[in-house]
Parts: sequence; structure tokens; C-alpha cells
Amino acid sequence: MSEKKIYLSEAEMPQEWYNIQADLPAPLQPPLNPGTGQPIGPEDLAPIFPMELIKQEVSQERWIPIPDEIQRIYKIWRPTPLHRATELEKALKTPARIYYKNESVSPPGSHKPNTAVAQAYYNKAEGVRRIATETGAGQWGSALAFGTSLFGLECKVYMVKTSFYQKPYRKILMRAWGAHCIPSPSSETKSGQKILEEFPDTPGSLGMAISEAVEDAATHDDTKYALGSVLNHVILHQTITGLEIKKQMKIAGDSPDIIVGCVGGGSNFAGFAFPYVKDKLDGKDLQIIGVEPWACPSMSKGSFRYDFGDTAQLTPLLKMYTLGHSFVPADIHAGGLRYHGCSPLVSLLVDQGVIEPRAYHQNAIFKAALLFAETEGIIPAPETAHAIKGAIDEALKCKENNQEKCIVIGFSGHGHFDLASYDAYMDGKLKDYEHPAEKIKEALEKVPTL
Repeated sequence: MSEKKIYLSEAEMPQEWYNIQADLPAPLQPPLNPGTGQPIGPEDLAPIFPMELIKQEVSQERWIPIPDEIQRIYKIWRPTPLHRATELEKALKTPARIYYKNESVSPPGSHKPNTAVAQAYYNKAEGVRRIATETGAGQWGSALAFGTSLFGLECKVYMVKTSFYQKPYRKILMRAWGAHCIPSPSSETKSGQKILEEFPDTPGSLGMAISEAVEDAATHDDTKYALGSVLNHVILHQTITGLEIKKQMKIAGDSPDIIVGCVGGGSNFAGFAFPYVKDKLDGKDLQIIGVEPWACPSMSKGSFRYDFGDTAQLTPLLKMYTLGHSFVPADIHAGGLRYHGCSPLVSLLVDQGVIEPRAYHQNAIFKAALLFAETEGIIPAPETAHAIKGAIDEALKCKENNQEKCIVIGFSGHGHFDLASYDAYMDGKLKDYEHPAEKIKEALEKVPTL
């Protein structure tokens, strides 16, 4: 192949999202009302989500049309390029062919606006004035700020405290798009006040920030809540990435043997991997690897059971891999992966053996990230670096075994706002952290028993 980058024209951009719920190998267990233990209905979700998103959450239709207005906005940056990582291949001296789908070209620099724009659109269509949300590393918060600015909506972002101070430029980006961002836990909500009372020095977590954002939405009549990962409709919107990859791989005359992505809540990983899951279920020999940090190993060390999606227990119960809603991860620099649970859809496929979980320490992923930057030129987000580390390991296995496999990386975002973490790594200041088994056991003991 002579092309370094494979492009699609705007006319070739997918016009429908793919809904994996039509093709699951086992039934997805419904969200439950924590008070009654019964499946929740649309009326339970209506106070925090617009009805069209609730319909998408439960839809069994394989294809969901992308509205024209969303397609028009997508064209600001979509379709995104698929790169052949030729320089990385040379550095590794591997016979493997490595590609990466570059979602860093979006205005906020990540995959997140694929769903942020869609969620802002559906909220605006139902007359919502204001949206509340949480963010870890700031990629989701900045993406939603971008989306709400396009539709004239107000946006309040509760950003995990440790990331709020580690990554100030994401906060500035949100402000530039008109959003109001504060560190979480905060004193502005009852759930935040309660957490600060019990843990005044907490670094915060996505579970805590979700509690604050959900409470904000539930206590303001003009406000809805938007989530950047985990839920079915979020993953649905992200599948445009994988659908584009399928078209681009055909142009390249190639087909993946291994797909690697990073997993926090699961939206990036699912978005580019799910369009290939059906191929694997239909018999294709395909390895699908989800990479997470050892500091927050929900798939690798968690339990597949019902749990709350937030710390304050305000959300419905979701059947997912979880470390326990009270679990507080160490303040590693991959803030977007510091979530105690994982998408129910991703979790089900891990449980079914379709997706292979893998975990790494942060020093190893930063080493891989710098090799990628030195060869391919793009500095990846720390979250994205987990996928790169997984792909490098697979490419080295190909070298050892003299196998010419095709590896595709979900390149979820650039690290231009994460340079302080690179500085810390290069100065030898980063510490690897693996959560003690007894602490995970302690957190899981607080998970509801159904």
C-alpha cells in the first residue's frame, strides 16, 4: 500500500448509526429501579434525558438514521482519516500492518463530539435550555461545550478535581465554548457536600462527578443530563467511527485481525469495535482487545453485577463490570479511564468472551506513547496511549512469531492538553499504582445484592 492516509469523501460518510443490541449473543439485562428492583421505564428517565435518547437507549433496531442537522455538523471534521502507522512499524521491525483511526482531528481533539453534538441536538429539539454533565480528563466536557455552543444551550460541567488541576487547558477550552466548569466534588450540590464532609481531601472520581451532574439536572426544570460514555445511546452515536473504518479498510484492501482500544466507560472502544463484533460473532477470526489501567481495572478485577453508575447512588442500577460505586481510583493521568464501572454492552461482550480485557501501568503506557510520538508525530492522550501500548505488544508478538497480522488502533484523542503528564513522566515522577485486592473487595461489599 502506498497511501499513508485513507480518506473518505463527505458523501461517503455513514448516514446511520449501528445498534449492536440487534445482534447481541445474549440478552442485555435492563437497568433497574434501586428502590423496587424492577426494570425502569421511560417515565423514570424522562426527568434527566430527552425522550428521543431514551428511545435510542432501548431500541432493538439495527440501524438508526443520523438526522441531517447532525450530519451537517459532523462534516466540520468527519469523515476522519485512517492512518497506516508505517514509521511505527519500522521502529518495531514488525511484519504486522498497523493502522490507527485518527479521532483527534475533531475541534475538541477527541472522539467525544460524535455523541456530544447528537445529544445537544436532541435536547435542543425537545426545548431543553441547559445541560449538566461530568467530565474526567476534560475531553467529554470540552466536547459537550462545543456541541451546546452550536445549539445555543447553557452547559454546566462538573470536572473530576484531580483532572481539573492537572489539565487546566481543557477547562479553558470549555470556557471558550461558553460552558461553566467547576471541580468535583463541589459544595454546589447535596451529593458533593456529603462527599466532601466524609472525604475532604478526595481527588474526586467520575462516579462523584456523575452524582453532582445528575442531581443538578433532577433539581432544575430547564435542565437535562448528558453522559459522555457507558450508556447505550452514547455508544450508538460513536459507531460512526467503526463504520468509517470498514469503508476505509476496503479502500486499503486490508482487513483487521486485531482491534485495540482503550476502555474507561467504553464509548470510544465500542464505537470503533462494535461494527466488527458482528463479524466475529459470525465466525471471523478476530481478536478484540480493550485496554484499561491497573489503577482502575473494572474489566480485569471487577465483578459482573448490578451496581450504581455514580457514587451517591442516584442513578439506576446497571448490570456491568464494576469495582463498586464507592471505589475511588488513584489520581493517574489518564483521567478519562478513572471510572469504577464499564458500559453494560461492553461488559456483556467481555462476559461472553467476545472482548478480551487487558491492563497496563501508566509508566508503560507513557513509554509507548512517546515511541508513537517519535515515529508517527502525534502526541496521544494518556487514555489513547493504553490502546497504543496494547497494539505495540501485539505487533511485537507478530515479530516473534513472524506473523503478518493487521492491527487497528482506536486513536481516541491527542495529548496536547496533557503535556504536564508527559513532563512528569520524562522527569521520572510518575508512580505506578495497582489498587490493593482488599480495597476492591471492600468496595464490592457495598454493591447492592439482588
